[in-house]
Amino acid sequence: MLIRLGYELVYDCPQPTPMLLTLNVHYTRISDMVVPDHLVTSPPIPIRAYRDGFGNWCNRIVAPAGRTRLSANGIVKDTGEPDRVVIQAQQLAVEDLPDEALVFLLGSRYCETDRLSEIAWSLFGKSPLGWARVQAICDYVHQHITFGYEHARATRTAWEAYCDRTGVCRDYAHLAVAFCRCMNIPARYCTGYLGDIGVPVADALMDFSAWFEAYLGGAWHTFDARHDVPRIGRVLIARGRDAADVAISTTFGPNTLSSFKVVTEEITAE
Repeated sequence: MLIRLGYELVYDCPQPTPMLLTLNVHYTRISDMVVPDHLVTSPPIPIRAYRDGFGNWCNRIVAPAGRTRLSANGIVKDTGEPDRVVIQAQQLAVEDLPDEALVFLLGSRYCETDRLSEIAWSLFGKSPLGWARVQAICDYVHQHITFGYEHARATRTAWEAYCDRTGVCRDYAHLAVAFCRCMNIPARYCTGYLGDIGVPVADALMDFSAWFEAYLGGAWHTFDARHDVPRIGRVLIARGRDAADVAISTTFGPNTLSSFKVVTEEITAE
């Protein structure tokens, strides 16, 4: 299967504005890239690439005063298989976890484990360990939150999503991540492309998507509390503790995002 993916973001800046961008397909998919998703700017401006502390590919620019267009168009080869389900994957004791997984047990900007721990144990303390427990968390979050773009709020935390019971995909991921960490299961937030492949086409405009990965049985596994079913054509961009680590853009000055378009769709080989 071939998937065309890309974006067009248009910013209006009243003055030169430094930006950090996390928009490239994750390095783990580099061998699948048929056409690379190179960042293109209009007007042309210098781009400096770097790897962040989580290994994500990022770019630094200084957007000039006025209008700046950021775009990319890539093609990725995909297996066409849905997310793997490994029901036998077991939860490891904290003392047996690898060092690099420990940071994903801790509270973070959008995942307040201290506020949600007692609730998590009351909800999931009697559920089976391992894959079944993470799936129980996904099932609960999927039912607890009502999805709607009108509910989007960049500052909403996992605790607020639990209380509000509304949100978008990032809120589902944050609440599920927080619950997993409360139950001593390392969980990390993911962002990327997820098109309407193998499912009815949604009426809403395409957007980047959020899901999470849980560490079970010595490996990281994909879970999606928003959709709560294995999906086809998921293409990772970045991983982190929560959305603060993987924002598509972090700007250091006044600006307006005047246009936002995302494309991810299956295509036939030419």
